[in-house]
Amino acid sequence: MKMINGKSASANVAEAVKGVTAPKLLIFTCDADHFDASVAEIEKKFPGVPSIGCVGMSYDSAMLEKGILVTAFTEGVKVKTGVLENVSKMPARYIHRLQKNIEEIKPGKENTAIIDFCAGNDAAVLTTLRGLIDKYSLQVMGATGDAGKVSVNGKVYEDAMTYAVIKNEGGKVKTYKENIYEPKDNRQLVASKTDKAKYYLGELNGRSAKQVYMDLTGVKTDKEIIDQTFQNPLGKMIGKDVCICSIKDVSGSGLILYRQINDSDILTLLEMKEPMEVAQHTIDRIRSDFSRISGIYSVNCIFRYLVLNGRGEMNTYLNKVASLGPSCGLIGFGEHYNSQFVNQTMTCVVFE
Repeated sequence: MKMINGKSASANVAEAVKGVTAPKLLIFTCDADHFDASVAEIEKKFPGVPSIGCVGMSYDSAMLEKGILVTAFTEGVKVKTGVLENVSKMPARYIHRLQKNIEEIKPGKENTAIIDFCAGNDAAVLTTLRGLIDKYSLQVMGATGDAGKVSVNGKVYEDAMTYAVIKNEGGKVKTYKENIYEPKDNRQLVASKTDKAKYYLGELNGRSAKQVYMDLTGVKTDKEIIDQTFQNPLGKMIGKDVCICSIKDVSGSGLILYRQINDSDILTLLEMKEPMEVAQHTIDRIRSDFSRISGIYSVNCIFRYLVLNGRGEMNTYLNKVASLGPSCGLIGFGEHYNSQFVNQTMTCVVFE
């Protein structure tokens, strides 16, 4: 497999795809002001070439906060792209499209992955995909983009999920998840009075969720709660794994999160580890799994970007990952790891 990255701070598509010939797949991220025009121009330049895109900031070994970044898969892959529409109402209605595309690819257990972009309703979409993921032993990584827009094959969609099913004909693929948080003291907090539709968490251990969080962290105001989630998000315990549940807002005596929580879910308070040490651990894991790497596509949560940028470590982090091989990705508003919808996390897919 071969992966080529090109970018333009002015969202000049011609500049971003300079040197790209006969691509098998194009994946791109663009700022909101130029997204629709970029989708159309990419289709015009490469008619009939499979493509998916979303709105957001992007990166390779450095950040691109405005403009366009295009990743071209130029050889050694078999690809099918498609869309699931009306995901806020009926995410399963068009699942047969994805199943057909998967079967056309003829996936192997360790050589096929899905990269997806969502305009929203990620949790329901990933739940819908779970049966296919399990049936075909697929790996998934993706993200919620900005502005409620995604694209596939030259067409812009709202309220949709677009995807690329990618079979690496020259080796394996593997997805990874990295978070920079760990349980602070393993205190168990039982969720109750939740509202899944609003991502609302009313109580923890029978008390106001807002007050429990304030007591655990020492913050005093609603604004301090929102700021503190960068240092101390909540985490949902799933066996030995932890899914981060970032706090979006305060609502009365409860909290609005960035992911759904159910009554009786077990949560805990998390604290931030040393980000560069965590990054090195991830890099070491990938190096131990791959003797050669053709490309890495990743998504970093907007909260991770804000934390690392505030510490002056974002470009250092991106350079560490890029030391493995060609690397690029986007800043997302919710991350996908196989069948999980996660927050404040980095997910990636590595191609041999």
